[in-house]
Amino acid sequence: MKYYAGIDIGGTNIKTCIIDEAGQILSEDSIPTGAGRPQETVLKDIISSVRTSISRAGVSPVAAGMGTPGLIDSEAGVVIYNNNLGWREFDVAPKMSKALNIPVTLENDADAAALGEVVAGCAKGARSAMIITLGTGVGSGYVVEGKIVRGCEFGHMVISYGGRECTCGRKGCFEAYCSATGLINMTREMIASNPNGITAGIAEREGTVSGHTVFDGAENGDADAVNLIDEYTSYLACGLANLANGLQPEVIGIGGGIGKQGERLLAPLRKKVNDEIYKGMTPPRIVSCTLGYKAGLIGAGMAAK
Repeated sequence: MKYYAGIDIGGTNIKTCIIDEAGQILSEDSIPTGAGRPQETVLKDIISSVRTSISRAGVSPVAAGMGTPGLIDSEAGVVIYNNNLGWREFDVAPKMSKALNIPVTLENDADAAALGEVVAGCAKGARSAMIITLGTGVGSGYVVEGKIVRGCEFGHMVISYGGRECTCGRKGCFEAYCSATGLINMTREMIASNPNGITAGIAEREGTVSGHTVFDGAENGDADAVNLIDEYTSYLACGLANLANGLQPEVIGIGGGIGKQGERLLAPLRKKVNDEIYKGMTPPRIVSCTLGYKAGLIGAGMAAK
């Protein structure tokens, strides 16, 4: 049996683990990222956390994989640019490899999470799977025959020409409409237009507007919320149908906070996607992701296999 270290770099926390060849987690550790500190200082902490995970597992990994956001060069193991962490031209994988004396693979964090869901989550056993994460932005990862297809970032695919402004500078991006941030923005606009409505009352009681606020409003009989969910799922279906028509994945997994809405989201979404894909094409199986944060850990480790 061979073992692998998995490392997931987040803006708030860095998680490490040891997994076996089947993707089962044997041990875990988590440390604060401390974004903004010198990148070499953060690297020392990551190495220390990996060693903690190794000690807890009682086995020696033959390789390690790391998932990180930002612009990366996987072949060279370099983080070219990560704004949240302040990393620039950081050859993190070679330096970690030298410190741990094992090969270290660097992957995009969304790609790593997608591989994790294929190995042990919602897309287990699928020949091909597209995993979409609806969080602050829209992350996407594509896996075929158990291998990451790098570069499949579709958050800034335009689904509404000349539409809402996106943080990337374009208008009408998938991310501007379908991220949790996008849905929250639309929910706030809806509440502003009906400040005495059911959804407005829910937001007031909770003290915030979140990705589930509009779903709760719809469940409590708010017609405006029902209409907004219909609008949101139509945009999401448009983006997913584009991906389904172009890549024909067997499974589409929906993760992030919005993915936790389960059938409240998926039931209308499946019908709309099926209506928009090529006629005669087998529809993708659209499901909620199941691994949560463990997807990135497992996927990073399995990428090193």
